[in-house]
Amino acid sequence: MQQTAMSWLVYRITGSAMILGAIGFTTQIPMLFFSPIAGVYADRMDRYRLVIATQSCAMLQAFALAFLTLSGLIHVWHLFILSFLLGIINSFDMPIRQSFVVQMIENKADLGNAIALNSFLFNGARLVGPSVAGILIGMTSEGTCFLINGFSFLAVLVALLSMKIERREIVRVKDSLINELRVGFNYVRDFIPIRYILLNLALMSFMGMPYAILMPVFAKDILKGGPETLGFLMASTGLGAIVGALFLASRKTVLGLERLIVLSSFLFGTGIILFAISKSVLISAVLLTVTGFGMMVQMVGSNTIVQTILDEDMRGRVMSFFAVSFAGTMPFGSLYAGSVASSIGAPMTLTISGFVCVAAALLFYRRLRAMQEVIRPIYDKMGILPGSPWP
Repeated sequence: MQQTAMSWLVYRITGSAMILGAIGFTTQIPMLFFSPIAGVYADRMDRYRLVIATQSCAMLQAFALAFLTLSGLIHVWHLFILSFLLGIINSFDMPIRQSFVVQMIENKADLGNAIALNSFLFNGARLVGPSVAGILIGMTSEGTCFLINGFSFLAVLVALLSMKIERREIVRVKDSLINELRVGFNYVRDFIPIRYILLNLALMSFMGMPYAILMPVFAKDILKGGPETLGFLMASTGLGAIVGALFLASRKTVLGLERLIVLSSFLFGTGIILFAISKSVLISAVLLTVTGFGMMVQMVGSNTIVQTILDEDMRGRVMSFFAVSFAGTMPFGSLYAGSVASSIGAPMTLTISGFVCVAAALLFYRRLRAMQEVIRPIYDKMGILPGSPWP
């Protein structure tokens, strides 16, 4: 709800695709710089307490945004500052929360299903939230959405505090922060499957994900709608993502996920291209459903493989680089999308982005054999391959 309301508020106040992109850049750029640091602390400290801290900070940000909007004091510079603060919070929250998932399950064989179900819940909210936001914006104002978001964090905190988590042993590390970052980077660089997966994810996020930044332009200028249309389009993406998450959650094994990443990346890029040329709200919604499905399968499939094959003592740092690949490249994509759309229009911008995503899918396909040669022995050791005994 907050994301939809923020996009509409920015575009209503400014009418500028460039500022839409700049706000997206401001929200996402901290991920590039702070996530690797968060990964080190996720390996050093209690992830459970860290998640509670990040969610508490996000709640305060939402309440501040609600107060300024409902009081009529909101200005564009407020949005830049609060977006930047939320970006810092998210840059710590994402890698810590992703590495925390494994602590919530008893059997590591369930990791893929757990990640997919986590994404299902997240995108279930994305399906409902934008639609509700569109209705509330039309009936009241964007501030109502920000206020509801703030109160929703109370439920989040109650859920976290109700968990009974087996605390993992924290190993005291004497290395400096810089050295630990260097070790994590070298690990990702030298581990061929993780390196290729993160590079593909980064390219998809840079060129493909900024389509969401331009959604208000399509809703208002291309499809001639209002906030309800924006909510409908965003919800369509959420619906596709939910179907993708349920599809992955129903799978019984991680085998074959590499090929699914190729297929879903191709589907994601193709969906963006066709959406860019659509002039119908209904057709656009269908295409965004396909796009959301491709996005979810590609992202969750990548997450599952990485979390399955990495070494436990590197989990926090690797997931921080996963966060950088997924979200750290988005600010530059948002800046690219906003600036290019101002020059050549939103439809042409997304068409170019879609073709780059399709090309990335083909490049990833060419690396499959090299990846599988490394992954298969790991799966065999874990007992995942058919005929392999569980250790």
